[in-house]
Parts: sequence; structure tokens; C-alpha cells
Amino acid sequence: MFENRVAVVTGGARGIGKSISEALANRGCNVVIADINLENAEATAQEIFQATNRKTLAVHVNVADYSSANEMIDKTLAEFGHVDILVNNAGITRDKLIMRMEEQDWDLVIDINLKGAFNCCKAVVRPMMKQRYGRIVNISSVSGLAGNVGQANYSASKAGLIGLTKTLARELASRQITVNAVAPGFIPTALTVDLPEELKEQIIKATPLGRMGKPEEIAYAVAFLASDEAAYITGQVLSVDGGMVMM
Repeated sequence: MFENRVAVVTGGARGIGKSISEALANRGCNVVIADINLENAEATAQEIFQATNRKTLAVHVNVADYSSANEMIDKTLAEFGHVDILVNNAGITRDKLIMRMEEQDWDLVIDINLKGAFNCCKAVVRPMMKQRYGRIVNISSVSGLAGNVGQANYSASKAGLIGLTKTLARELASRQITVNAVAPGFIPTALTVDLPEELKEQIIKATPLGRMGKPEEIAYAVAFLASDEAAYITGQVLSVDGGMVMM
């Protein structure tokens, strides 16, 4: 499906990002595992290479820093000669009710989740435009669609990602670059592992399918949107949330 395509996955070393990297490699992609933790990225890159025999590259990136995002794309181009797919997955949470939320908690989440995606898109757009081909998939959230108590910063960042997705879809369509978003529901990862059991039960009750999702279920959606099978889909948000938010 992706023979000789090159994908960059930010936050690709663990959790949903790792599952996305694995899904793309399993379908024939060469994958750049870009992460703030280079040691984790290198371990994941080696693991995926051994499992799939696809070329992998581990790159350190701080997505909140444009020069770091630009360097990530430069290293990808130096190694592979082109970049076809960008998955903006890197993200953090700093949950608190707004009365208790510190300014730095707001700034950090916005800088990584939203500005980080902007930085990576800006860095990759020129080479994609030159080759007249590209797939950008942004990882939003049900929190960006419906809001969530205690997540003013996170929900705002993920809602902003949807606006960024739709705008870039319009700007880049003439160069055959599609831009879409996936909005996961609640997925057991390092970001959700500390949720109280009572809250997890409430989440499951609020989900029509009656369970939390799996990282690989997000990865499958990303792989579809990054494929040529989705060539006529752009500017869309695909919710993968067990029916939690229906729009």
C-alpha cells in the first residue's frame, strides 16, 4: 500500500504514536520516529525495523521549537530524499479546572499540541508542494470536538488543530496534498493511565460501544487517511471514539 513512501510520526516512540508508526511500516512505509525522547525513539525504530524490515530513522524533536521541527524534516530528506506523510501526534496534558490552571500549564499544552503541529506542517509543506503530493494527518481528540471538564488547555489545543486542518486542506489542495484529522476517544496510554477508576467507568458508560479504544484502532484510521485510497478526502475529522461524540 505504501511502498517507498516515507512517513514522519511525531511522538512516535510510544502509545498511539508507536501504533501509528507500526501500522504504517506494516503497510510498506519507511518511517521516521520523531520524539522528544531520542532513546525511546531509537528503541522503537529498531523494534519496527526488526519486525517489518522497513527502513526506520529515529530523530529527536521538540515540536514546540520551529528550528527543531525544520531540522527533523531536513534529516528525513537527507536520509530518504523525500517525505510523503506527516502525522502530527505529539501531545501532552496538564489537566486542572480553570480556576486552578497555571498560565504555564496553558502555554505548554498550546505550544506542544497546537503550535507544534503548525511548526511541523510549515517545515514539511515546501517539499510536499514541490513533489505535488502529500498526506498530513493531525491527531485531535473528542475533547476538541465536545470540550471536557478540567481540560480547557487541552480541548482548546485540539479544537485549534481542527481549524488548522481545515485551513491547510484548502491552502494545499491544488498541490494534491490532503490534510485530515483523527479525533480519538479515550485510549489507554501513558496520558490516561492515571485516570481514577470511577472516571474510567463513567467514560465507558458514556461510550455507546461500551469500552475504551485501542491504540491500533487509531492507527488504522490514520493509515487509511494517509493512503491513496483516501485521495479524495481532505479537510475532514474522523472520530474514532466508540460513538462518544456524534456530529
